[in-house]
Amino acid sequence: MPTASARHILVKTKEEAETIKQQITGGTDFASLAKKHSTCNTAKNGGDLGEFSPGKMVKAIDDVVFKKPVLTVHGPVKTKFGFHLVQTIYRM
Repeated sequence: MPTASARHILVKTKEEAETIKQQITGGTDFASLAKKHSTCNTAKNGGDLGEFSPGKMVKAIDDVVFKKPVLTVHGPVKTKFGFHLVQTIYRM
């Protein structure tokens, strides 16, 4: 079964996610922005979701992590929790 490692930033609005994504594109560190802005308890670890296999995350996150290019920041991705920016670190 495939596994992947990813990190994310969770915020309340699409606009906030888009603003943060622009900062990342401009060179601001993903982990520092996760610590500052993310409402998820992973924020303290820079948004690190750890290693997981398909089906462990909500479908929208799984689809990004297991189908989209690695090391690219994707999103905003809408889930019942809010809007995510997702970056897959590696996929095996």
